[in-house]
Amino acid sequence: MDHCSSSVDVDDEFEKLVIRMNPPRVTVDNISSSKATLIKVDSANKHGSLLEVVQVLTDLNLTISRAYISSDGEWFMDVFHVIDQNGNKLSDEKVIDRIQQSLGPSRVQNLRSLRRSVGVQAAAEHTTVELTGRDRPGLLSEIFAVLMDLKCNVVAAEIWTHNSRMASVVYINDEATGSSIDDGDRLARIKQLLLYVLKGDRDMRTANTAVSVGATHTQRRLHQMMYADRDYDKDYYVDGVPTTDRSKPCVMVENCVDKGYTVVNLRCQDRPKLLFDTVCTLTDMQYVVFHATVNTEGPEACQEYYIRHKDGCPISSEAERQRLIHCLVAAIQRRSTEGIRLELCSEDRVGLLSDVTRIFRENGLVVTRAEVTTCGSQAVNVFYVMDSSGNPVKSETIEAVRSEIGQTILHVKEEMYTNKTPAQENGRFSLGNLFRSRSEKILYNLGLIRSCS
Repeated sequence: MDHCSSSVDVDDEFEKLVIRMNPPRVTVDNISSSKATLIKVDSANKHGSLLEVVQVLTDLNLTISRAYISSDGEWFMDVFHVIDQNGNKLSDEKVIDRIQQSLGPSRVQNLRSLRRSVGVQAAAEHTTVELTGRDRPGLLSEIFAVLMDLKCNVVAAEIWTHNSRMASVVYINDEATGSSIDDGDRLARIKQLLLYVLKGDRDMRTANTAVSVGATHTQRRLHQMMYADRDYDKDYYVDGVPTTDRSKPCVMVENCVDKGYTVVNLRCQDRPKLLFDTVCTLTDMQYVVFHATVNTEGPEACQEYYIRHKDGCPISSEAERQRLIHCLVAAIQRRSTEGIRLELCSEDRVGLLSDVTRIFRENGLVVTRAEVTTCGSQAVNVFYVMDSSGNPVKSETIEAVRSEIGQTILHVKEEMYTNKTPAQENGRFSLGNLFRSRSEKILYNLGLIRSCS
């Protein structure tokens, strides 16, 4: 074993020892706030701890309306104000128990069995297929057609597109047996044919496929794939320039020289899973969040992070600063809801996805994002579609598609994400005065003391 591997093993064992000696403490508080449930997590700190907590809450479809994060030293103390999908405090004891089990002393084991974001059951046997390449009209239809021809059943999938790039994680099994596919020759053929589809005649160098039988957190993996594919390389938002377009994120990064931090201020239109997307990006870019405040109690989300690189240093160059800005903007924009949302719910069958996406293609529609889920014998799929020419989709086109697929199984849905009230839209928080009265502010933010105002 080489020295680097030995060092990593020692670090991992030390982290496990620290966690065993200082198990996480999780408190679910439904009393302190009339608007939200406060979830307080105190734990030994390690790289990725914040992302693990945010991932658990996000996977339970909870909305984080505020968050206060402090992790100086070897310990972190986080407080999250959360509400359910209906904008209410948490009342379901099963959800509360799941939070405590997932974030408490046994969280390492529990994280392995968390529900994946595309709905694959933990016990289901499947093979994971990862695809990246240049996006183009009809690409998704071709991918599903190839998988059908290869006798592969799509159990679940998630597809993102951004900056003319596409990334997807597809869970498949054998059509006949329902088992994962582990035959080496067959897997090689699946990869070869999918890569041929991805390359087309324009993407000979950057298209990529990967096949594995291991577990993955789908949406984190999609971020990693698109980051590796450098989807952030164009269509940047100009740093610091005010805009009246609230759909465009504003990200500002500057160094707090006297404290040795880099300060990241992010403002954009709020949407589900925004905090997960930004924390995921910071973590995978090897930045450590020492302090942060998050406020989404309004149409805009405001996030402020005090970070350092994992080596303990703040950002040291203009090139690195710009790269972080571009990557955060891309992370926000990847989970695009651009286009019309179509929901399909029907009895699952072989070739369903191939047929549906073919009908989209034949009617001039392109899929900008998709979530494919199988619940028992039911297929529950969500597609965001646009006109291939870039124009708004005509109502007669949608009706033609619905008539061909089935009026009763394909529905047009509007995005339903607004739990705001006029009173909620007035709040706004900043870490700007954190160091002015640090002890009192941290204790207040963590819900350990009450405001005197």
